[in-house]
Amino acid sequence: MADHQSEIEAFGSNDDFWLFGYGEDHRGTPEAPGRVVTLIERAFWSTLSDSHTAHPRVWGAAYHIPTQHVAAVRLYLDLREINGYSIQFTPFYPAGGEKEGGDGKAKSIKCLVYIGLPENPQFLGAQDPQGLAEKILESKGPSGENKEYLYNLETALSGLSEESNDSHISDLVRRCKALEKEKGGVEGSGKSDGEGEKLHKVGSTEEQEEVEK
Repeated sequence: MADHQSEIEAFGSNDDFWLFGYGEDHRGTPEAPGRVVTLIERAFWSTLSDSHTAHPRVWGAAYHIPTQHVAAVRLYLDLREINGYSIQFTPFYPAGGEKEGGDGKAKSIKCLVYIGLPENPQFLGAQDPQGLAEKILESKGPSGENKEYLYNLETALSGLSEESNDSHISDLVRRCKALEKEKGGVEGSGKSDGEGEKLHKVGSTEEQEEVEK
């Protein structure tokens, strides 16, 4: 992957900042790692043995970080995403956003995004869905329960667009809730106080080069 250090430095702490959003030590522990999603390059996706279809675009949200908060947000994100992620830049196309030129093409925003590195030891690739659901239920870390992360993720995806639902995520949610019922637990609602509530969400994206995994 390209080295974007010069671009990162160009952002500095005196400019507004755009973040495209979507580790073991946040929804699990080093001894009992949790499971989280990442973005990978489409070229790598094609090498995986996975039963789920690759979507033609990534749906997500862009957050505008005011200049005075850029340094603090970058510090927090670098710490949170340090385990197996690489900083990249990508064009973001807000749904219903401003058009540019006479071809009707949506105007893009240059955003920073953390991309998962398949060569990192924490990258697992395709997993057995039932075993994955069991692992999610038993994992918990400083940022909360792994199942809460999964339930909140499904809720967030369903709220982006009619096209943004992810069959793999929904399948894992059904499996986890079924396991909770079997064990006599209380089903998670997926509702909790989220980090970054004060950030300004801009919209959805149609990014052609990476797909969610």
